[in-house]
Amino acid sequence: MAMWIQAQQLQGDALHQMQALYGQHFPIEVRHYLAQWIESQPWDSVDLDNPGEEAKAKRLLDSLVAELQRKAQLQGGEDGFLLKIKLGHLASQFKSTYDRCPFELVRCIKHILQSEQRLVQEATNASSGGGGQAMDTLSQRHQQINQAFEELRLATQETENELRKLQHSQEYFIIQYQENLRIQAQLTSLSSVPPAERTQREAALQTKRATVEAWLAREASTLQKYRLDLAEQHQKTLGLLRKQQTLILDEELIQWKRRQQLAGNGGPHEGGLDVLQSWCEKLADLIWQNRQQIRRCEHLTQQLPLPGSIEELLNKLNADITDIISALVTSTFIIEKQPPQVLKTQTKFAATVRLLVGGKLNVHMNPPQVKAVIVSEQQAKALLKNESTHSESSGEILNNNCVMEYHQATGTLSAHFRNMSLKRIKRSDRRGAESVTEEKFTILFESQFSIGGNELVFHVKTLSLPVVVIVHGSQDNNATATVLWDNAFAEPGRVPFLVPDKVLWTQLCEALDMKYKAEMHSGRGLTEDNLVFLAQKAFSNGSNNPEDYRNMTISWAQFNRENLPGRNFTFWQWFDGVVELMKKHLKPHWNDGAILGFVNKQQAQDMLLSKPNGTFLLRFSDSEIGGITIAWVAENPNKQGERLVWNLLPYTTKDFSIRSLADRISDLNHLLFLYPDRAKDEVFAKYYTPPLSKPVDGYVKPQIKQVVPEFTTPNPEPCAGVTFMDQTASSSASHSNNFGVYSSISDNMLDPDGDFDLEDTMDVARHVEELLRRPMANQWSSQQS
Repeated sequence: MAMWIQAQQLQGDALHQMQALYGQHFPIEVRHYLAQWIESQPWDSVDLDNPGEEAKAKRLLDSLVAELQRKAQLQGGEDGFLLKIKLGHLASQFKSTYDRCPFELVRCIKHILQSEQRLVQEATNASSGGGGQAMDTLSQRHQQINQAFEELRLATQETENELRKLQHSQEYFIIQYQENLRIQAQLTSLSSVPPAERTQREAALQTKRATVEAWLAREASTLQKYRLDLAEQHQKTLGLLRKQQTLILDEELIQWKRRQQLAGNGGPHEGGLDVLQSWCEKLADLIWQNRQQIRRCEHLTQQLPLPGSIEELLNKLNADITDIISALVTSTFIIEKQPPQVLKTQTKFAATVRLLVGGKLNVHMNPPQVKAVIVSEQQAKALLKNESTHSESSGEILNNNCVMEYHQATGTLSAHFRNMSLKRIKRSDRRGAESVTEEKFTILFESQFSIGGNELVFHVKTLSLPVVVIVHGSQDNNATATVLWDNAFAEPGRVPFLVPDKVLWTQLCEALDMKYKAEMHSGRGLTEDNLVFLAQKAFSNGSNNPEDYRNMTISWAQFNRENLPGRNFTFWQWFDGVVELMKKHLKPHWNDGAILGFVNKQQAQDMLLSKPNGTFLLRFSDSEIGGITIAWVAENPNKQGERLVWNLLPYTTKDFSIRSLADRISDLNHLLFLYPDRAKDEVFAKYYTPPLSKPVDGYVKPQIKQVVPEFTTPNPEPCAGVTFMDQTASSSASHSNNFGVYSSISDNMLDPDGDFDLEDTMDVARHVEELLRRPMANQWSSQQS
């Protein structure tokens, strides 16, 4: 209800905008009396593009109707009688209006709530003066646009008034002209009148005719001046319209499209289109009014031709206003919801296109049909150069036709493609070392709009963001690299789909940080130290100074074409592997600050050797894609008094699908403190799996636990109903971390780099299975021997 309380405090234009949200489709009384209930419902959880969620929308409709009926029943007394009838009527009205289209109700309420929130936020920013410099700049820009609209409205109103004066003057001129013709006819008829009478009447008529003709001559000159002045006023108005339209379409709309593209890399959401649509609708109104005025001027000129250049001027004005309206219609046909930029064949996908002039030009009176086709980069270039008059295709898309629908509640005209599928793709010849995951396509949406009763017909086209087509999931990470590079470094207005081959390292850092934060759903992005680590990896450089990398450039080949030295994967493949691992299994730990991650083996050793035994950290594996390892400091079991840093063989997604990181850390009793000095239970205990339930029907469920044999200590408090057995007996570890050495282990458990190889250590799952096959007595005897 808080939002409605704030909305009622709006004033001026904001209040009018808020009131305009309501009408027959959703009366404001419903918003008022059900404010708290409406704001508490999960409207955003309904996916309007998913027909399978219609039942959820229907439940919300039924709940709304029930709430209205309940509210009506609560009204009592003389004062509540009329309200009771009103609310009951509204309940019946909602049921009949939206029962067959519950999605429309959800769409309507979502639009209302989002609009109210925007208006309240704008009012709050304006009154507090807060929001930072960016918000101030945004508010100023919006204020300038709104002021320009007011100037245009006044200019259009002025030309309308002048046009009416011209029309009245011309009508009076025609009346006087007819009077002059009548006098002329009377003079002609005097030939049959007796001479004496004729002379007298002729003199009077001649005087009158002279007076009228003199007036007509002066008035004709005045009308010519009126016409020229009005045409000049229209020229000025058209100039202002062009300027305003350029500001909205070439700046505001282009910026929205750029934000939409960066959102594909995890940038902030591009924001709603309500403000842009309101501007485009105002433009459409003003352009159409001026066009109608110019047409009326042409009609007046045809009705009363006068010598001069006015016809040529009006023809030019008509051509200019047609160009302006053409630019508006074609530019506001946009893709509101982009198709996926990594597009797998034989997989369902969705997209939404929208016309921002909504219903202002009555386009919806003859509902347009939109067609989607996939085209190659070369075909897209030809389309933009108007070298291709018909739509060539580079593949076959199923369910690629959709009719645009007008939604009365929100004023939007859009087409929702919900079930498209790319059946096949036709690839072009690749250039040089280019792989299939570097080849870019785009989805072309095209339609035909008629305006003014087919008076004007426009063929409109719009291209999606670049799309990389894959046929197998294994191609996904390389395709994502192509998309990320394109989204990050594409310039507005480029030739499809050119991007620089080299960019500054700092530019790539921004893109990687944006992607990482988005995948982690966290404000904790990549620190300067993290970025130095990545620079060292990308450039094979050992410098720890961030300034050394600031002016360096990185090429596409270094990013995702050439393998890292001594590895069989690229820089991006390594980074994407980290992102996937974190996203699927370790996101909470990153957001808690428990994972350092971007630390190499030598750095980990230097950091840990200055800490007490049992201190550990988590770092990403250098040698394996999507791997993370535990490094810890402890005594060398093979050499008394020597401290070493140990590195566990990296875990991957496969390992964490068996047992979580927190549980694995809990299993390893020799890990005591998370670097620098936090007790491990303080950090990870909230993620430990709860103890298993008690035995049922005499059966005990086995539990998988991780063991590193050379560092195994008995678990002091085994879980109820769980028997935990080490692979072999060992002396218990004290808190001082004097770990016993396994004398029975003859082969070395460590690889040449000092890493544990879990393939050579005890696999507890296999061990439990083996123990369960043994007689119980033998198990205990083997443990105690």
